[in-house]
Amino acid sequence: MSQYSSAEVLERVLQAPLVPVFFHADAAYAQRVVQACYEGGIRVFEFTNRGANAFEVFGQLQRYVREHLPDLLLGIGTIYTAAQAEQFISAGADFVVQPIMTPDVAEACRRHDVAWVPGAMTLTEVYTAQQLGAGLVKIFPGNVLGPDFVKSLRGPMPTVKLMVTGGVEPTQASLTEWFGAGVNVVGIGSQLFKGADDVAVLAPRIAPLMQFLTSRAS
Repeated sequence: MSQYSSAEVLERVLQAPLVPVFFHADAAYAQRVVQACYEGGIRVFEFTNRGANAFEVFGQLQRYVREHLPDLLLGIGTIYTAAQAEQFISAGADFVVQPIMTPDVAEACRRHDVAWVPGAMTLTEVYTAQQLGAGLVKIFPGNVLGPDFVKSLRGPMPTVKLMVTGGVEPTQASLTEWFGAGVNVVGIGSQLFKGADDVAVLAPRIAPLMQFLTSRAS
């Protein structure tokens, strides 16, 4: 189980608003990636449930994080069912992210007081997610919806906390566009890890982005 309440996790996610979104079937490589991201300033990391051995790799990652990176939040993404949510929550997931929104996953997270981040792509879905208890809603796919969608959503929904995944590039220009449109958090997947077979490239790639976001927030 997570060491933190859902409220504590959400507060920390909002303070560390760049979240890598990553899967790899090799646990040792995944550990090196998480370590490199941490060295670049990442404090919230989403591992995705996208491979046959995702649960085993996640369990090894969680043990590594608790031993070596105790202030890093490690969550699980690509969750569809309550059974999956329960499984990863039992393995210590600090938060649960969905590409969709299902009430049974919302209930599983509520029962364990684990932060739930459902996916939405319409105003009705964003509103429904809030009604089901989401403190942070994932706008997905961001590459299809675009920053203008977020700007339009902010008119009738100025206070909902939003994370966007898909279509965010690891550049100051892209971050400026998305945060300027009104998102609170960005998730970056393949764009962040492109050409990162050598994980040594990750910390130097991430550090200036984190510094930019910190200076922008101050």
